[in-house]
Amino acid sequence: FAGYISQVLKNYTDHACDGEYVSLRCPHRTTISIQSSFYGRIVPSHQLCPSRYPHSYATLIKEDVACSVGTSLQKMLDECQDRRSCQFLVNSRLFGTDPCPGTGKYLLVWYKCRPNEYKSKVACEDDKLRLSCKKSMVIAIYSAVFGRTQGGSLECPYQNLGMPMIECQSATALQLMTKRCHGKRSCSIYASTYEFGDPCYPGIQKHLNVIYTCENTPLLLPVDETEPPALSSSSSSSGMEPVGVGTEMALLSNILAAYAFITENPERAALYFVSGVCIGLVLTLLALVLRVSCRTD
Repeated sequence: FAGYISQVLKNYTDHACDGEYVSLRCPHRTTISIQSSFYGRIVPSHQLCPSRYPHSYATLIKEDVACSVGTSLQKMLDECQDRRSCQFLVNSRLFGTDPCPGTGKYLLVWYKCRPNEYKSKVACEDDKLRLSCKKSMVIAIYSAVFGRTQGGSLECPYQNLGMPMIECQSATALQLMTKRCHGKRSCSIYASTYEFGDPCYPGIQKHLNVIYTCENTPLLLPVDETEPPALSSSSSSSGMEPVGVGTEMALLSNILAAYAFITENPERAALYFVSGVCIGLVLTLLALVLRVSCRTD
C-alpha cells in the first residue's frame, strides 16, 4: 500500500529526444494525468539530447536554443490523458510545423497518476473540512489546493469587491493535507490562513479543495489516531478477543500481498505457476518410477 500511494502521489517527469520513444506508465487502478509538456530546445545540445549530425556539420548550423512548440501540451493530452500507459515516437511532424529546422529537439513531460475512483470536497475559508472513509478503508490524498483558482468554486461564490479574478494558491497545501490525513479513516482541518498561510492579497476570499480516494488495505497501515486504543493482552486473554484473530489477519495479509503481486506481475506469476506444475509432474514421475522399480525388485 505504501508503495502504491507513493507512486500515486509522485510527480513524474519523462523526456525523449527526436527519434526516440517516450513511454508513460501508471500503476494499477490509476490513469495518466498530464500536468505540463514542452517540445523544442532551450538548452545547448551538449547538455541534453546531443546532435546526431557529425560535429563538423553541426558547427555550420547555428543551434536555436529558444525554440518551442505551442501544441505539445494538447498533443500529450490527446495521446496519453486518462490512459494507463502510452508510447509514441517523438519527431517534429507529430507536433505540426517545425519551429526550428536543423535543430535537434526533445520532449519533456510532467504527469501524475490519478486514481480511477476519487472523491472531491470543498470548504470555504474558515470552515471545517472533514474527510472520512468507510470502515476498513483509509484516506489517500491525491491533491489539495488552498487559495483562489481562476474558475472559482460553486460551493464558495466570491463576493465582487471590485478586485480582479487572480489565481493564488498555497505551496504547502498538499504536504499539509498528506501529513494530517494520510492513512487515517477520518480527519478534519480548518480551511484557514492559520493552517495554510495566506497565499493571496489581504481581503481575497479563499477555499480549500481536496481530492482523495479511499483504499481498502487496512492491514498494512499505521494505527488510526482517531480510533480507540486496542485491547491489552490481559483483556484478550479474558475472552474478549478471539484466539485465532492474529492467525486469520496474517493469512489475509498474505492473500492480499499475493493478489497484489499477481495483478502487477501477471507474466511472472504465470511463469511461476507453470514452473511449479512442471516440477510437480517431474517429482510425480520420479515417485512412480521408484515405486515400480521397488515392486519389481
